[in-house]
Amino acid sequence: MAANLVTELESTSGRRGNRSRWVTVVRTPVGAAAVIALGALLVLAVVAPILWSGQATRADTAQMLHGPSGDHWAGTDNLGRDILARVLVATRLSVELALLATLIMVVSGLLLGTLGVLFGRRVGRVTAAVINVAVAFPGLLLALFFAVIFGIGTKGAVLAIGLAGAPSFARLVQTLVSGVEQRDFVLAARVAGVNRFRILLRHVLPNVGEALIVNATIGAGSALLSFAGLSFLGLGVQPPDYDWGQLLGNGLTGIFEHPVAALAPGIAVVLAGLAFNFFGEAVAKAIGVTTTIGRIRVRVPKPAVAPDRSEADRPDGDTVLQVTDLRVSFPAAGGVVTPVRGVSFGMARGETVGVVGESGSGKSLTALAIAQLIERPAAVEAGRLEFLGTDLRGGGTAHRDLLGVHFSMVFQDPMTSMNPTHRVGGQLAEVARRHGGLSRKDANDRAVDRLDAVQIPDPRRRAHQYPHEFSGGMRQRAMIGMGLMGDPALIVADEPTTALDVTVQSRVLHLLEEIRREQNVALLLISHDISVVRQVCDRVLVMYAGQIVEDLPAADLHSAARHPYTRALIAVVPDMHTALNQPLAVIPGRAPDPTSYPAGCAFAPRCPLATAQCRTEAPPLETDAAGRRVACWNAEAPIEVIPESAEVLCE
Repeated sequence: MAANLVTELESTSGRRGNRSRWVTVVRTPVGAAAVIALGALLVLAVVAPILWSGQATRADTAQMLHGPSGDHWAGTDNLGRDILARVLVATRLSVELALLATLIMVVSGLLLGTLGVLFGRRVGRVTAAVINVAVAFPGLLLALFFAVIFGIGTKGAVLAIGLAGAPSFARLVQTLVSGVEQRDFVLAARVAGVNRFRILLRHVLPNVGEALIVNATIGAGSALLSFAGLSFLGLGVQPPDYDWGQLLGNGLTGIFEHPVAALAPGIAVVLAGLAFNFFGEAVAKAIGVTTTIGRIRVRVPKPAVAPDRSEADRPDGDTVLQVTDLRVSFPAAGGVVTPVRGVSFGMARGETVGVVGESGSGKSLTALAIAQLIERPAAVEAGRLEFLGTDLRGGGTAHRDLLGVHFSMVFQDPMTSMNPTHRVGGQLAEVARRHGGLSRKDANDRAVDRLDAVQIPDPRRRAHQYPHEFSGGMRQRAMIGMGLMGDPALIVADEPTTALDVTVQSRVLHLLEEIRREQNVALLLISHDISVVRQVCDRVLVMYAGQIVEDLPAADLHSAARHPYTRALIAVVPDMHTALNQPLAVIPGRAPDPTSYPAGCAFAPRCPLATAQCRTEAPPLETDAAGRRVACWNAEAPIEVIPESAEVLCE
């Protein structure tokens, strides 16, 4: 009972928190102005035709073209009808048509702007080209073009204005979506096997909703002005109906004699536009924190329920991953760029393999290729790419399910590892619901259990919080917990300790080691820090210029490393014996550009042992009797560090 009471209090607190945000926004000047202005506009649209419709349509030939007076505050038109009454009555039609055109603009823009996410980059590029051509034309010119196609009248004007605004809105959607779809939490959802449509609805659109809402409300104001232009040209609303645009056109004919006749509908258009804009700003501030699809209620957890699988579905055998001749290439202006060139390695259950190398050596790209996260126009080729005995080269839904359950990836930046618009517990629960078939309640309970397993304090309360309420180390541990929602056989940790202080780094690495040991999970640790890899891993892969140049046991790094690049990486790491009065050692030169690898060994321009053979002939990756691999023509030559030159040199 106490637990239920706590749960109810937490849920009530969350609802009160949401209400308080709205109250806070309404109390701001912009929020108050938005509520008052839009409320008055909507009330006027409802009651004006009821109160002043008769006065607006009553003709009086004795009062034609009179100026402002006590009886007619804005004067009369050429039939003696009260202009102010007509402006008030026209509010309903003007607002209805503007909102309808805005709806067409938003729906069309969303469809065009998200085609790349739903159908791949090739469709996205074609759509972007079409949008760029359409945006090059002024909006009013497009509206006139569509008005001619759809015909004169209200229906044609609505379609014309809605479709004319769609390209600009689609461009905005494309820009915003492209900044989100490559974020780590979207990649994590793809690893989990979430389909494209659900990724778009749950992970992409909520993160761009604020900007879209603001621009949609601005578009509503622009639609009012566009209708005024079309009606002025005689292409919009036709008599006997009338809107603000038609009234403005009629008033302009006698603007020198009766300027108020044109001023009244003009003021109405401006005020309505401001009302929509203020409302958009207020709503954007309110939903910027609370946008979410569904709410997670934290319940009293039951024991963790693992996804139910038959014995035939359970992975068996010692080999978890087998990669042979993996290549990743991208089209470029000068041909094809191949930043990953012939990577081959394997991993067994319970084994920890470290991948080290400078930035740009292909470490992360190799992991993304294994996780099936590289899309066209990039091409992934391999002589063999097997995970738990399944060939991943063909793709397909079955592979997504396999990776979603048995493959876990911890991304580099803990700040972008999780979707900021969804609660942490809900993000973890999505994996269990998608692949384990659990109910919402059971999935949420398992999420709480997994947060507890990765040492998140007070997991029931934390599951109900957003990622920004977590520290960097807690976010990283929560990402590891997400990987444990299924039944992982392999965890790929891509720089999991980046931007974390050394104490938190130690805790995260210790947690990964505990999971590996207790659950017999293979761990692929990608890192720049060779000293960390030496302490944590069983085996080390050294990558340079998209290739593995050395593969050896971690225990042999300091004593038996043979490749000059590996020994240089070790030498440039300072330790307790590094002289404080001497420059730190560095590796001279830079890594080669992937667009122009040298003919021979890629490390030759920086290597102190390079010979003519090294510069003309690439060394093969050979295996010795002890099972260690190295790609070097001079693997046995000695190297020492000369601090005075601050470079790694040979004797």
